[in-house]
Amino acid sequence: MAHHHVTHFDPFRDLARTDPLRGVEDFFRDMGFKHVLRDMAGPPPIRLDVSENEHAYNVKAELPGVKKEDISVQIAGSQVSISAESRREHDEKKGETLLRSERYVGQQMRSFTLGQDVDEGKAQAKYHDGVLELTLPKRANGGAKKLPIN
Repeated sequence: MAHHHVTHFDPFRDLARTDPLRGVEDFFRDMGFKHVLRDMAGPPPIRLDVSENEHAYNVKAELPGVKKEDISVQIAGSQVSISAESRREHDEKKGETLLRSERYVGQQMRSFTLGQDVDEGKAQAKYHDGVLELTLPKRANGGAKKLPIN
């Protein structure tokens, strides 16, 4: 017959000794991460609306407050990546002089895979009022090939 060795475990006493959460908080505070975490809440994820018809995918991406030149779209086969840099302008008065400083806030990125390959050569992008609109024609011979059954 086996001998069972029982160790008395007092979770509260042990927890008080090695409170893991407090350690993490202190670590973040010491490293000055509090403001980093706040800033990371900065740009929200890009909201997407994807629809398709027989010939093309239509993608609408919400990018409020982003300048057209700060948006980049990459297409590789059926994978599409949209990235946008957000900057915030901040006006400050020094006497009579208006100083405008631009602060880089961060990069938003969204990648998604479509059901069929995109014909990159015919793809179009429009940006208007904070909405990026992509028209992504499906590659004629792309996607799943239907095998005829004889």
